Amino acid sequence: MVELGYTLSSEEHGPNTLVENAVRAEEVGFDFACISDHYHPWTSTQGESPFVWSTLGGIAHATDEIDIGVGVTCPTIRIHPAILAQAAATTAAMFDGRFFFGVGTGENLNEHVLGDRWPEFDVRLEMLEEALGVIRDLWEGEQYSHHGNHYDVENAKLYTLPKERPPVVVSAFGPRAARAAADIGDGLWSVGPQDEPRENYEESGGDGPKYAQIDVCYAEDEEEAIDTVYEQWPNGEIAGELAQELATPAHFEQAAEMVEREDVAESAISVGSDPEPFIESVEACIEAGYDHVYFHQIGDDQEGFFEFYEENIQDEF
Repeated sequence: MVELGYTLSSEEHGPNTLVENAVRAEEVGFDFACISDHYHPWTSTQGESPFVWSTLGGIAHATDEIDIGVGVTCPTIRIHPAILAQAAATTAAMFDGRFFFGVGTGENLNEHVLGDRWPEFDVRLEMLEEALGVIRDLWEGEQYSHHGNHYDVENAKLYTLPKERPPVVVSAFGPRAARAAADIGDGLWSVGPQDEPRENYEESGGDGPKYAQIDVCYAEDEEEAIDTVYEQWPNGEIAGELAQELATPAHFEQAAEMVEREDVAESAISVGSDPEPFIESVEACIEAGYDHVYFHQIGDDQEGFFEFYEENIQDEF
């Protein structure tokens, strides 16, 4: 059975709005929501990027039942894993069993801000594996020291811990990351529908939940929806590994100049007010083997999407 979720897009909405959107997502019956962890938006047009851990505290206080995950945090460069161990533990304690912790190897856009070198993928994956070891060890609640290849921790102990460890869901798009997700994670995070990451994850022994995000834009007028995606989210059409390498929103804006409005119109993004393409997008993810599918409504009209979802999509699954 599939669970349906909603994206709390930190790149497009301020912290108070994100809290309000989480409340509405719970009210209309979403099973879970995922909030992005960025230092910068992808483009300046998107316009926001609040600190996710502060926002999560507000969401924990304002909601009662909906599961919330951070999707995803890079626990390797911008913030030391010992600090993120404390942040995630406190957040999980506030949510009392409703929080899951998404992690990945990150993007240069967010991780370069302290002037650290942006390493190649193999090194980032190695750093992620070590960072998760540090985080899980600190979650044991004992005094802990670690001197590894990438991180040092001395005499650290977490005193505020949740009753149970939050699940760690690992982001993966390629085969090496998918295999790592099976080895070090409790679930898989990807963008749907993509067969290969899920296949690699399961072939490597992964048996946890599998999350897939789909970009959509509800609007009464289909052309208006295409315009919104083209103006607000052209980065979705930037192919390959470029999204992991570009350093600033200005660089993404330059890359997005190669994206034409026709590219958005011809993409797999579901747009407009006909429910069928939205439903088919979920079905495609289910057929690809994902059991948690969540909608990223692009643009300002989140309330319109909530009503559209409640009236046309929710009861189809």
